[in-house]
Amino acid sequence: MATIHGIRNCDTMKKARAWLEAAGIEHRFRDYKAEPPRRAELEAWAATLGWEALLNRAGTTFRKLPEAEREGIDEARAFALMLAQPSVIKRPVLEAGGRVLVGFKAEEWAKALG
Repeated sequence: MATIHGIRNCDTMKKARAWLEAAGIEHRFRDYKAEPPRRAELEAWAATLGWEALLNRAGTTFRKLPEAEREGIDEARAFALMLAQPSVIKRPVLEAGGRVLVGFKAEEWAKALG
């Protein structure tokens, strides 16, 4: 079964979940706010995607950070930030069939999930 990680009220998450349902892909939804990812999960995702792909620099939570916290982010600081404020993790993260996808692009998901 696939697991889609994100935030319930996110519009991209709503589109991604609707796409999974329309495609008949059984999945479980995990809300970052109710059940934040553990460091080991972030590290596993980053091993596949790179930590830069996981950090949502365009989101409101990241943009509201003081400039000093946004500049010069390295992997260690990114992990600390994602653990402290899961809203800065890009959405959605989809784990399915041994794959990890981040962000929602229907064409990419269709290709990856067959």
